[in-house]
Amino acid sequence: MAVQRSGSVPEPGYPFSAIVGQDQLRLSLILCAVHPGIGGVLVRGEKGTAKSTVVRALATLLPAVEDENGSRPAKLVELPVGATEDRVVGSIDLEKVLRDGERAFQPGLLAAAHRGVLYVDEVNLLHDHLVDVLLDAAAMGRVHVERDGVSHSHPAQFVLVGTMNPEEGELRPQLLDRFGLAVEVTASRDVDVRMNVVRRRMNYERDPHAFAAAYRDDDIAVAEQILAARKILDDVVLSDKELRRIAALCASFDVDGMRADLVLARTASAHAAWRGASDVAEEDVRIAAELALPHRRRRDPFDEPGIDDKQLDEAMRDAAEQAEQQPDPEPDPDGGGGAPEPEAPGDASQSQSSDPQSSDPHGESTQPPPPSGTGSEKQAGTPGAQFRARLLEVPGVGEGAPGRRSRSRSSHGRSVRPTAEAGKGLHLVGTLFAAAEQQVVRGRTAGRLKLEPADLRGAIKEGREGNLIVFVVDASGSMAARDRLSAVTGAVLSLLRDAYQRRDKVAVITVRGTEAETVLPPTSSVDVAVTRLRNMKTGGRSPLAQGFLKARDLVVRERVRDPLRRALVVALTDGRATGGTDPVGRARIAAGRIASDKIASVVVDCESGMVRLGLAADFAACLGGGYVALADLSAEQVAAVVRAAA
Repeated sequence: MAVQRSGSVPEPGYPFSAIVGQDQLRLSLILCAVHPGIGGVLVRGEKGTAKSTVVRALATLLPAVEDENGSRPAKLVELPVGATEDRVVGSIDLEKVLRDGERAFQPGLLAAAHRGVLYVDEVNLLHDHLVDVLLDAAAMGRVHVERDGVSHSHPAQFVLVGTMNPEEGELRPQLLDRFGLAVEVTASRDVDVRMNVVRRRMNYERDPHAFAAAYRDDDIAVAEQILAARKILDDVVLSDKELRRIAALCASFDVDGMRADLVLARTASAHAAWRGASDVAEEDVRIAAELALPHRRRRDPFDEPGIDDKQLDEAMRDAAEQAEQQPDPEPDPDGGGGAPEPEAPGDASQSQSSDPQSSDPHGESTQPPPPSGTGSEKQAGTPGAQFRARLLEVPGVGEGAPGRRSRSRSSHGRSVRPTAEAGKGLHLVGTLFAAAEQQVVRGRTAGRLKLEPADLRGAIKEGREGNLIVFVVDASGSMAARDRLSAVTGAVLSLLRDAYQRRDKVAVITVRGTEAETVLPPTSSVDVAVTRLRNMKTGGRSPLAQGFLKARDLVVRERVRDPLRRALVVALTDGRATGGTDPVGRARIAAGRIASDKIASVVVDCESGMVRLGLAADFAACLGGGYVALADLSAEQVAAVVRAAA
């Protein structure tokens, strides 16, 4: 039981020095405190790993802020996921406009975080355009606002920290790259470490003041070291040798752009200052690479994040050789080095699809399909060629979760017009115009505007929503016999990549044997869907009726949990339903239930060969959705089909 203390002495936070483990996280936060220009820290990890505790503890170590009101402690400003753009960057001061008739600016959270810490929990769930705003401010140290007739600029130098649980969805690679550093945090599997964490936490809860006092000297020492590092940072020398080492490292890991080189240089300089050194050394570059490169190697949403120690060791050895070389006395004025261009991201999939093992018509496709009911199964083969999918937009305007796919009305989007409806926020310009039209009637000739409740106008805002994409993949023997699944999985992977970029939820249902299986329930973690798809088993019968019914039930359940998220069912099959009594008839009935529930759908016909039954097209008609042949499955045709289906 915590000790009760009289008076209004606030309860101290958990000390930074008392945190057990999480050495990389603590170091990355310290380096950003030394040099905010690094661009912030992205903390990825499961819940219960002290992410928030470490961030809050850091704020107490930052130097005091001197302003017009004197000295004050650095602030920790938390940005909620549901924050609007006005709340983040600031907006016109409505009270001053209405009271004095003057146009004035009211600063937002970015201004409040100046010289402190801006903390965004679940940053992966924040709107992409707000993440861009945060990262721009963190990189430039200033906020520029041009809106509602107001032009304003103010400093915003802060330590940006975003935390996220990857299981709830990833950040796009473009946004990952904007964070200076990234750290993976996990709970220790060492029993002694876990015991120490629990013991310290219980001691803190029993008496926070005594616990904080026990670590006060250690925290003061860290704070003084941060301040000392800040003072000498500008004098730290980054030699050409170490700069060449940094450039060689970034080149060896084939990172895009020059942001990684700049972040490594700033981080290495900050680490040297943290050590109290006057020059950047190899050890500083190594630590900077461990913190700044892993998340930048994730070019594709389905790539695994991180850098293997052996890879980094090898890259450091190669970079050491580069660092010893002298610069070219006559560099190319055009900056060209004559180096071969890196392989385009799409080339890898093309090279995979040209593998003779997967494309040979005399390979597995010559084998007859397994007899019905044998239970024979195989591992799905190598995915076929992938493509860039165009926008699969559901028609109309929904009200679903924030995303980047279909149009939606949202409380967080951009204002498109005013409305007299209540509960729609405030449309300032619309309110002022409505009031201005009534000033003569109200007898106003000068001075402040005369406002009445009837003048208030809400804001209709429009943004983009994410959808639920349910893939029903026929993995039966008739599909696997002619190696169609290679092309099918390639198409699904392409659509999954598009779903990742548009922040959709996805679900995967496979149809084979005697039943349909939900191999992946609805999730925002699309990379998990890719893993499940690549491990998919094939063979046996094709119970399509069960697949359609399972898809319908899944969408119906999700409508209860998330009623505003619209769904799209994408079925990839040759239509040859088998197993049980009248399998085709039962599949038609099941498809009709999807249509009656007004669930958008599209059937991708995977049938091939000389003899074609045309059952997939029949099912598309029963579903009331779209239809496209697998051989014609291009990005343009898929987009058109989905729009027609909705």
